[in-house]
Amino acid sequence: MTRIWKAYFQASLILRVTIALVLGVVVGLVGGDTVAVWLAPLGDLLLRLLTFLIVPIVLFTLMVGVNQSREGSAGRVGGKVFIYYLVSSALAIMVGLAVATLFSPGTGMTLATEASFTVPDNPGVVSTLLNIVPTNIIGAFSELNMLGIIFTALVFGIALLKIRQSERQHALGERLYEVIKALNEVTLKVMSGVLHYVPIGVFAIVAETVSQQGIETLLSLGDMVMVLYIALAIHLLIYCGIMRLFGVKLRNFFREARTPMATAFATQSSSGTLPLTMNAAHRLGIPKSIYGFSLPLGATLNMDGAAIRIAISAVFAANVIGAPLDFISMVQVVLIGTLVSIGTAGVPGAGIIMIATVFTQVGLPIETVALLTAIDALVGMGCTALNVTGDLVGTSVIARSEGEQLSDVPIEEASTAAAKA
Repeated sequence: MTRIWKAYFQASLILRVTIALVLGVVVGLVGGDTVAVWLAPLGDLLLRLLTFLIVPIVLFTLMVGVNQSREGSAGRVGGKVFIYYLVSSALAIMVGLAVATLFSPGTGMTLATEASFTVPDNPGVVSTLLNIVPTNIIGAFSELNMLGIIFTALVFGIALLKIRQSERQHALGERLYEVIKALNEVTLKVMSGVLHYVPIGVFAIVAETVSQQGIETLLSLGDMVMVLYIALAIHLLIYCGIMRLFGVKLRNFFREARTPMATAFATQSSSGTLPLTMNAAHRLGIPKSIYGFSLPLGATLNMDGAAIRIAISAVFAANVIGAPLDFISMVQVVLIGTLVSIGTAGVPGAGIIMIATVFTQVGLPIETVALLTAIDALVGMGCTALNVTGDLVGTSVIARSEGEQLSDVPIEEASTAAAKA
């Protein structure tokens, strides 16, 4: 038994996660609901551990990052982040529309008259922007209001920077900065321990998801699922082209990105995967001042996978009712879908809310959303994985645009090699 555990801890994380994914699918198909009930607590534990780390890792990393950034760079980097996320989301919707128009999912299907769906409340862009400033800091932390946490970290990080730069309070600022840096290192140490549990949690979550969805659901709406994953793959290739253009080495990128990608695929949570995404950015050698801001914001606002899902769902619904989208309707989907993806950020079940909102705006039947909820988990897995990938791609590209050189070897391995030398 000791030998097995030793081999487990010595194996690479991505190998363990990959094996966990495969075993989860097999156990989910064979074991059914009984196995899912037994394994569910193990999956819940992983989600709790990752959620447990979100507040300290975002708060301390961003505060340290602000205090390590070059003078005047914060505003420039922030502008690049917003522009990238906006353009990337619009591009994702156009990719989804193009692929869905080519394959026409939903053609020949009929809408069941008993199908129904109630549109959830959409908080809107204005409400989302107001929520950036929390009325209660503790409340923002307890509710995992990501925009509120980012705002808090930025405000206190900038205030700390000003104290460190002042002549009268310089010593006090430096002492406080050292404490925050130590807390950041403690958080990273805790996360390194959580990483060992990730494969076990991934196995449990995948097994539960597969057992609940079953093969019948996948076959009944298989064309919709297939088209969506084709679009996700095409958008991933676009990411590769963008990274090559900016000089990001693809082999190095995917060496670190594959663990958060696989975890996001299993957990269907961009925010929950955030600690792993930030760890990947750190290992790539991206400065804290960049990834400490771009990744938490991306986990809240940047949803390329969800944008593709909106586009394909719109074409699917139009084909089901026998009224394919015309060019004007497609333009509406692009514009409304891009804005809605920001307005519904951070809301539970955001994917369904976005789809329902877009359908209402472009005149598609809300009843078709009820069909799409049947495959919510299956499409959500792929979409979330692309969301997380897009966040890390944007962060890498912005780092390169700032003149940063990404590491060819994981940053921890480079430090160890330097110490031995």
